[in-house]
Amino acid sequence: MEHFLVRPGERADDLQLNGLRLIQNPAWFCFGVDAVLLADYAAQTIKKDSRVLDLCSGNGIIPLLLSQKSQAAQITGLEIQTPVEEMAERSVRMNGLEHKITMICGDLKEAPERFGKSSFQYITCNPPYKEAGSGLMNRTDTAALARHEILCSLEDIIRVSSIILEPLGKLCIIHRPERLIDLICLMKRYGLEPKRLRFIHPYPNKTATMILAEGVRQGRPKLFLDPPLYIYERPGIYSKEIDQIYGRKKAAE
Repeated sequence: MEHFLVRPGERADDLQLNGLRLIQNPAWFCFGVDAVLLADYAAQTIKKDSRVLDLCSGNGIIPLLLSQKSQAAQITGLEIQTPVEEMAERSVRMNGLEHKITMICGDLKEAPERFGKSSFQYITCNPPYKEAGSGLMNRTDTAALARHEILCSLEDIIRVSSIILEPLGKLCIIHRPERLIDLICLMKRYGLEPKRLRFIHPYPNKTATMILAEGVRQGRPKLFLDPPLYIYERPGIYSKEIDQIYGRKKAAE
């Protein structure tokens, strides 16, 4: 089956998790460590039989990882770019997960009309990190759309999440530290109470380069700061926690 699902210019990568494979196009935008960290962070609080929506789903990496890392009953991936969504759908078929994962092509700003209010218990999002700015950008460039807030903004993501999450439903998102104030203020504005926050550092004693955050719709005010996560112990050596997240066994030193 793989031969028919993988098209010229694409590759099928082994995710090293229960035999999962992911179709990617190197000319577009391949997933990075941020998607893996978000899926692991989200899975920690996704309850059994939950309905999960992944916004800005891209090639479907987060729905695929959550299908194995969580006990969610149904995972929906929403992606605006037709060829990218179609590629993600082929990955779902390759892994025989059509019963658990549904990929949909659509604009997240229209999600309330598509799905209805209070329709999910959990939302994940690995959004475009960079603000669109004033320069001219190619609105058909797949990589640019994945990195820049061209077709949606951080406010769009949080506003929509506040509508389609159930009361006490959770939004889990990864972003850059320089957007932390925007993230917290927007969550508060739209009734998503920030509940968990974790800083991700490349090395100990280095400045954080990513943040993981969880907000709860209509939650009570109380923020829990999780211990920092370090990608590397030292140059070339991943931390034990990163090896655990990736499912790698630490070689004996």
